[in-house]
Amino acid sequence: GNLSRRPAQWPMSHERVKRGWVWNQFFVVEEYTGTEPLYVGKIHSDSDEGDGSIKYTISGEGAGTVFIIDEVTGDIHATERLDREEKTFYTLRAQARDRQTDAPLEPESEFVIKVQDINDSEPKFLEGPYIGSVAELSPIGTSVMKVMASDADDPNYGSSARIVYSVLEGERFFTVDRQAGVIRTAVADLDRETQDRYELVVKATDMAGQMGGLSGSTTVTIVITDVNDNPPRFPQKMYQFSVSEGAAVGTSIGRVIATDADMGENTDMSYLIKDEEGGELFRVSTDGDTQEAVITIKKSLDFENKRTHNVVVEAVNKHVDPRFVDLGSFRDQTIMRVSVSDVDEPPIFIPPTGTIMEVQEDVHLGALVGIVTAKDPDMDNVPIRFSIDRNTDQEQIFNIDPVTGAITLGKILDRETAGWHNITVTAVEADNQSMASQTAVSIRILDVNDNPPELATPYEASICEDAKPGQLIHTISVVDRDEPQSGHRFYFTLAPEASNNRHFTLWDIKDNTAGIRTQRSGFNRREQNVYLLPILVVDSGPPALSSTGTLTIHVCGCDTDGAIQSCNATAYVMSAALSPGALIALLVCILILIVLVLLILTLKRHRKGQRMSEDEEDMRDNVIKYNDEGGGEQDTQAYDMSALRSLYDFPEVKNSDSGPDLHPVPQWIQNRVVGDGGPKVEQADADLSVPPYDSFQTYAFEGSSSPALSLSSIRTLSTTSEQDFSYLSDWGPRFRQLAGYYAPAQPEEEGS
Repeated sequence: GNLSRRPAQWPMSHERVKRGWVWNQFFVVEEYTGTEPLYVGKIHSDSDEGDGSIKYTISGEGAGTVFIIDEVTGDIHATERLDREEKTFYTLRAQARDRQTDAPLEPESEFVIKVQDINDSEPKFLEGPYIGSVAELSPIGTSVMKVMASDADDPNYGSSARIVYSVLEGERFFTVDRQAGVIRTAVADLDRETQDRYELVVKATDMAGQMGGLSGSTTVTIVITDVNDNPPRFPQKMYQFSVSEGAAVGTSIGRVIATDADMGENTDMSYLIKDEEGGELFRVSTDGDTQEAVITIKKSLDFENKRTHNVVVEAVNKHVDPRFVDLGSFRDQTIMRVSVSDVDEPPIFIPPTGTIMEVQEDVHLGALVGIVTAKDPDMDNVPIRFSIDRNTDQEQIFNIDPVTGAITLGKILDRETAGWHNITVTAVEADNQSMASQTAVSIRILDVNDNPPELATPYEASICEDAKPGQLIHTISVVDRDEPQSGHRFYFTLAPEASNNRHFTLWDIKDNTAGIRTQRSGFNRREQNVYLLPILVVDSGPPALSSTGTLTIHVCGCDTDGAIQSCNATAYVMSAALSPGALIALLVCILILIVLVLLILTLKRHRKGQRMSEDEEDMRDNVIKYNDEGGGEQDTQAYDMSALRSLYDFPEVKNSDSGPDLHPVPQWIQNRVVGDGGPKVEQADADLSVPPYDSFQTYAFEGSSSPALSLSSIRTLSTTSEQDFSYLSDWGPRFRQLAGYYAPAQPEEEGS
């Protein structure tokens, strides 16, 4: 192609000038094999007058390498062999310039060089080789899989990329769709058991399969999957097994297997025993891993009873395909012949599960309790010897005859002590002690009426003094260690010595209980607070036994609602419950306590008398006067010494482990005002042997118009004060007497 330019002058002013390029696409064939550069096309400007004043240049993809241009003529050549499958087109830009000034004469324009396709690429199966599968016995035309080839040639130009498919190998069993590439079955009798896979070669040809087209091929492996079209089959119609008659239940006898030409779950099968006799003695199960039939013993075998057993075993497929049921039965049978071998067996007891015997509790020594039977199950029928396991009969209550198995009584029985005896009897063969077996014998002791009935506790009752006649005051019941088979029946009556009493009556309720009713009213516990009522109880036998029990009835005082308040019988019961020695010990303890209390009181009074005499001796006239402060402006009287000489009780201070006993301050002290002062206070405080009151001065009156208030601290002894002076006791011995004045009142000391 070429480029041309419409006639136009180069713009000499600032007016806009249209481009003059006229384009045709360039095409170049791929895979050029010539020796000279391949001509592609020519670009030309309308302003080119052929004088060589215009220089043509190109830029873009492949410019200067793949494509070159003649600067004078504008001819473009391809210098390399092009491959459309590698690159389909190239985009370049053309420019016309003035050769002298290198100024552009035209705006730069873009053009495209397309690579023209030739059939140089063969079809390829990019996903091959292929593996597919189809079930055996599938109908003709069943789709197996799809194959696909691709061609790198241009699918829009010619037939270079038009592909058709064909089967080169395996066309007898499979076909392929020419256009779509779908592989299908060509026959209906594909049998996995005959051939389980097929190898196909599929070819793809371009140019729509025409002569000269290129082709490629791939292999296709088709696996034939299994269907359950084969029944199970036992390789043999009979199997021989042998087992000892002493084999335990659950012992495996042997294994058989039915073969199946199928595979996977189509070979899963179950086994069952078809004959009734074999089903009673044997059990068959399927080994899930090996699909074998495992035959085990279901019931103990007996050589002496039957020596050979023919067991019919059937194998059945678990997963039967209904499409192939017409091929035949999907099950098979075989016979298992089991031979039982003889072994020396221990004796067996009859019955084998144990024996229950009964015997009266009053039978005599040596009496027959029962007979144990055992035999040798072997053909020899060896004699049996019996014995009792003494670990189960340590008291040797029973004996057994070693030959006959007769159990006899060795000691007197008592049902009330033990109602059942469970012993173990051992049987051994006479000539082989190792052949031994044991059985449990339970002996029930039958009851004999040998225990009289007795009144059940409690044996006491209470009534109110104002009880009404006919009032039910107590219900009595009975205990009896016997257990007659027909049940208990007891009869109640008052003992002969109490049958004529006028106080109480007995009422037989007929349900093995009896009620006590009052016969009169007006009981008085001061006259008689206890009544003893003997009651006779008789059982139904045989033989009938009886006993007499005494019911103690207490007369009590009750409230208006009938609730018991007190009974004189309480003290009586307590004294009756104590022994003479206990009473003597109790009295001695009480006397000792009384003596100790009196002794303490005596000592306390004695010590108090001594202290009071000492306090009186301390009251002397040597009160030292110092620093007399006076009584105020209107006080015309001095302090009165007689106030100190008056006899009053100073509180006592007693030393003890628990602290000082503080006593209340005398009333007259609470009504005075006391002051202290003077230079001898320190001397008096330092003397620990002098009481603190030897320097007190009293002021009865300070004057009504004195501007000075009282300086006394003792005015705080008011009874209404809430101040706590307990801290004075912590100030030492000099303040001990003062602390006594302020201590809380002690009523017991005031009383003394």
